Amino acid sequence: MTSLPSSVNVAIIGAGSAGLGAAHALAGSGLSVIVLEARDRIGGRAWTVQASPEVTFDVGCGWLHSADKNSFVGIAKQLGFEVNKDLPPWRERAFGNAFPQAERDDFMRAMDAFYERLWQAAQKGKDEPASLSLDPGNRWNPMIDAVSTYINGCELKDMSTLDWDAYEDSDLNWRVRRGYGALVAAYGAPCPVALGCNVTLIEHSGQRLRIETSQGALTADKVIVTVPTNLIADEAIRFSPPLPGKVDAAAGLPLGVDDKVTLALDDAETFPKEGNLRGATMRTEMGTYHIRPFGQPCIEGFFGGSFARELEDAGDGAIAAHSIDEIAGFLGNDIRRKLKPLYESRWAHDPFARGSYSHALPGHAGDRAVLAAPMDGRLFFAGEATSPSFFTTAHGARDSGERAAKQVLAASGKR
Repeated sequence: MTSLPSSVNVAIIGAGSAGLGAAHALAGSGLSVIVLEARDRIGGRAWTVQASPEVTFDVGCGWLHSADKNSFVGIAKQLGFEVNKDLPPWRERAFGNAFPQAERDDFMRAMDAFYERLWQAAQKGKDEPASLSLDPGNRWNPMIDAVSTYINGCELKDMSTLDWDAYEDSDLNWRVRRGYGALVAAYGAPCPVALGCNVTLIEHSGQRLRIETSQGALTADKVIVTVPTNLIADEAIRFSPPLPGKVDAAAGLPLGVDDKVTLALDDAETFPKEGNLRGATMRTEMGTYHIRPFGQPCIEGFFGGSFARELEDAGDGAIAAHSIDEIAGFLGNDIRRKLKPLYESRWAHDPFARGSYSHALPGHAGDRAVLAAPMDGRLFFAGEATSPSFFTTAHGARDSGERAAKQVLAASGKR
């Protein structure tokens, strides 16, 4: 941890992937840099915990999406982190009889047809709700909506068609055996970070910028803001003079909710490694489950959208309790004695995130570029929400931090 200086050339707000990417890009530039982080750890929404002696759990991001274009793949190699390239369990390896193969095949055909209609709608250039691309009356619509909550953190009615189309997905998804959050933390270890330093105000009317924090005030020539959009939209961090354009853009890019739970699994050897468990429940309010990730004795559950938010509001343990009930509904009550809650996320209730990752509301796909634009050559913005094509991802955040750092260097007359 670095102590809070009174003055720096560049202050970076937030020690998530974006802030750490900016700090790395500014290293060796000759500029004095400090990263201000409200939490008592680095990594932001990338966070790995040891849920039990046998289970490593990524509370936040867990997949190296678009792995062939993911900058963290190279970083993992440099830092000695093993990258697992096994196929994810999303489409195959169904376990149990809760979702028979013929039903799964029918569902996948319906979902692929939906994606084709969604793509065609995007080509028309209308920034409309993605829900308009559903096939009216199709029995699989609720489950297609559930998949949106896992991917986007929101239901299709709240998802911009053009924003969906802008996301670049190479359909290559890898993992980090020791945890994605652990990788991000190792990447950030050399960076100068002041922990427990919550920024509340950025005053930019004078020649230098003044930043008020929970540890006191400091001044800077330039500031890179990398915090989640909900903090900007809610004005948890205020700007003086106000920046209504940035606040409005952030409000158009709210953080949806995706939560995860890990359950210890007794007699794990009797269950398949890397299995998928999901039922043909015909409803949006459902979880999906990953059996024995990396062969660990556990089941991971995933919940998204308004249902995840409802489970969070029900209090600690509600996500785990619902998971056990749903799994028992799929596999029978005997499995209850084999499952024990270990750890669950509650990102909507995290005061420094207030959600999981951004989605553009219908009509607001252009807000990503608005939020990313520098102000007055002194205020710069990064974070996954500012990435034009890799939003929602840790590598999109990291790359945006590097982009903002390059803008700072250009504005400072440095290479």
